[in-house]
Amino acid sequence: MQRMPPLGKNWKGCTLGKGSEKMKKARMLGCLVFFLCEVLGWGQRQAERPYWFSLERGKSLFRKGDYGNALLAFEDARRDRRDIYTRMEQDLIDLLSIPEVRLLGDSLAQIEPYIAERYQVNAGAALREVYFRVPRASLEGSATKALEALGRLKNYPEAEYWIGESYRVEGELTVALRQYQKAHEQRAFLENPGFDIEILYKIVDILKIRQNYTEMEKRLLEILEQDTLWSGEINKNTKSVMLRILENDGISRFLTVYRYNNALVERAHRVLGLYYYISGRHNRAVEHLMFAFLIQNTVMIEEVIRNQYDFTFTSLENLLVEVMRRPVLADYVEDAEYYKTLYYLGAALYGDGKLVPARRFWTFLSGRFDAGEWGGRANTQLRSPFVEQMVEMP
Repeated sequence: MQRMPPLGKNWKGCTLGKGSEKMKKARMLGCLVFFLCEVLGWGQRQAERPYWFSLERGKSLFRKGDYGNALLAFEDARRDRRDIYTRMEQDLIDLLSIPEVRLLGDSLAQIEPYIAERYQVNAGAALREVYFRVPRASLEGSATKALEALGRLKNYPEAEYWIGESYRVEGELTVALRQYQKAHEQRAFLENPGFDIEILYKIVDILKIRQNYTEMEKRLLEILEQDTLWSGEINKNTKSVMLRILENDGISRFLTVYRYNNALVERAHRVLGLYYYISGRHNRAVEHLMFAFLIQNTVMIEEVIRNQYDFTFTSLENLLVEVMRRPVLADYVEDAEYYKTLYYLGAALYGDGKLVPARRFWTFLSGRFDAGEWGGRANTQLRSPFVEQMVEMP
């Protein structure tokens, strides 16, 4: 059970002493009122609406299309969190300002017993919150660092992100971009650390619309820093071997030897590959589109095996037969721009001087009735290959 905090400093002045009976009653009534105010004020602080409640309420409104009220709820969440941590920060400042505590220095090991002995409930709650949100070892036993942590915890990146979402759906891309960038700057305080990739993709989408490709490239490469197979000097040789097998041994052999299911970075590879193709850097386009192609097929192969344990991959043709029987995977083919990826991987290979492997991809597409536009474009390339000249992302 949580203890009620000690009474405020003015309570000790509520002594009855000598005087008339009427005066004593008045003083008693005044002290009682003060006591009730202290208790009610403390209770109110414990029962405040949590900031995450406003955030979840905003998400619900957003999903219903009520973007105006959703925005207000997200702003409430941001303000509520800032208010809560500002108050906790002040509670800790008030504690550290007590002359007795100042004599204890900056040591939390010395200050914590004082908090327990003197029933400093609010300061104790502030410290517990810091310990819950921040690795305790990072504080190095310092009260100053605990105070600094409370200052940083005022940030609420999830709220900043959803405020950005509200502006995005209303077409306010400048404000939305600013909000996404703010959320990403505060990513250290995300309750779901992996969500920073989703924020980066939102930034990429707006930069792509604005044709700010240089900044878009930087953000996509930032995403790919989390791709363990792609990043790092040690993997350069692996990428070269993968590419050699794809070019020399064909698509089926490539997908038999390699599998990679890092779906989180697939879109980053795909968009970068398209960007490098339109900017004439065909060798780099090949590498990224190869990774996007590998991830897409790995996702589909593993899903087919999950539902049909005896499935064995032999070719793209036999894989696509199984994929099209499953609505979820058929939707994935469309969402991941599968046929577009195949087409531009072939186009990038051709641009890099590799006509034979390029024709393998185009030949596969030309025989797919469901490849739509990309099947038609592949047929054109088979008749007379050329490097497309484009001024913006396809």
